[in-house]
Amino acid sequence: MAKTAFIGLGVMGAPMAGHLAKAGHDVAVYNRSEEKARDWAQKHRGRTYSTVASAVAGCDIVFACVGADRDLREVFDAALLAMRKGAIFVDHTTASAVLARELAQKAEAVGLGFLDAPVSGGQAGAEAGRLTVMAGGAASTFAEAEPVMRAYAANINLIGPAGAGQLAKMVNQICIAGVLQGLAEALHFAKRADLDVEKVVAAISKGAAQSWQMENRWKTMAEGKFDFGFAVDWMRKDLGLVLGEAERNGAKLDLTKLIDGYYAELQGMGGRRWDTSSLIARLDAKRR
Repeated sequence: MAKTAFIGLGVMGAPMAGHLAKAGHDVAVYNRSEEKARDWAQKHRGRTYSTVASAVAGCDIVFACVGADRDLREVFDAALLAMRKGAIFVDHTTASAVLARELAQKAEAVGLGFLDAPVSGGQAGAEAGRLTVMAGGAASTFAEAEPVMRAYAANINLIGPAGAGQLAKMVNQICIAGVLQGLAEALHFAKRADLDVEKVVAAISKGAAQSWQMENRWKTMAEGKFDFGFAVDWMRKDLGLVLGEAERNGAKLDLTKLIDGYYAELQGMGGRRWDTSSLIARLDAKRR
């Protein structure tokens, strides 16, 4: 069992930290909102601290799952000053690969391990302990942290050196955006053609058109229900990272850029907190 700290108790971090505690690990937590931290500690009989430095002191592994690059840099810099030599910082935030490489260098300079390890699977995956982790960093660091991450993840892969985890997450988001746009257009077409959408999906969902999004989102998309899952605001943040990296590496992402614009339209429609499957809403709204 490891002595751990978890920084960031949002919809992903709170259940992830909870699974660590249930697995028997010693878990200290820090959250910007102290009320959330106190609620978590009461539920899981963990320890809460009022600063990052006090939470991470003496820990073997420090996990973080915060909002964006700025938040990550802030908590990392605070942790860096207090972590013991030889400890590991595992970042589960979806952030830029540029920052991941920077933090890895800072960690190495003071004798710490670092993994950029964004996750996929959403809130449901976090609550079920079935997340996918895409990691970047040294193999020895990964080997030490991977058994602990098993508390909340079912699929954990070392992709490559520092930054590779974040780049893999960008690949993941490119795929999701494209699949969701295709599914949105398909369902919109089926409705406009006066087809029985349920029968159509039953016919095509076991063939080449099948996807996780089709299995889990077709019905709510067809019904115009989007009050769950991964929010449009979060997807736009992620696609911003994707498009920024594409400018650096020369990747041509015409479709991804187009879909990012569609998500911007949804924000303008009041859908900032809608699920990413809400891409169909702009199509249905334009055809009324």
